[in-house]
Amino acid sequence: MLFMLIVLSASTLTCYECVPGVYGSCSDTTKECPTADHQCGAVRVLTYIGDFKTSDIQAKTCALAQDCIEGSINFGNAKTMITSKCCNSDRCNTQPAPDAIQSLPNGKKCFGCVGETCDNTLNCEGSEDHCIKTTLTVEGKKMTVKGCASKLMCTAASNPQLSGLIGAVDCCQGDFCNSASSASAGLLLLVVPLISLVLVS
Repeated sequence: MLFMLIVLSASTLTCYECVPGVYGSCSDTTKECPTADHQCGAVRVLTYIGDFKTSDIQAKTCALAQDCIEGSINFGNAKTMITSKCCNSDRCNTQPAPDAIQSLPNGKKCFGCVGETCDNTLNCEGSEDHCIKTTLTVEGKKMTVKGCASKLMCTAASNPQLSGLIGAVDCCQGDFCNSASSASAGLLLLVVPLISLVLVS
């Protein structure tokens, strides 16, 4: 029995953990990962309104390989970018995840919304290869949101850990494919659940 415990503990990593609080800052502590499938990871979530960076949230913890994600969701006037960095040795996540670089248009085009008008052309950027559409309720009023997203964001949004928090998100491929399909509330709440997905896993 003792041998089994030694083998089990030797096969899991010890990683730095830093879970941001209310003010977005945190201090590194150490954490033993729950299983041998976990790696040490760092994640960074940046939100922009226009060219102005409105938030830069960084965290570290144990993470599964599928939680080491990079991608973005782009509504034109608002964009959220996620980067991560994972590694496979004890306490190797000393450095934060890299800063996301604002990318250039990639040629894909989706519908975007300005106010209640959702027939504006939005030029997708970087790895954004899908169009998205959802509706959400803000102050009792339903509002449609359309834009561009990386494939990985669409996959993350369909994750069972997130679906209860963000509702359904319609993703599609092909220019302007986000014109008519329906969706349910919650896409703008994607930032916090994605952080939770990486931190809780």
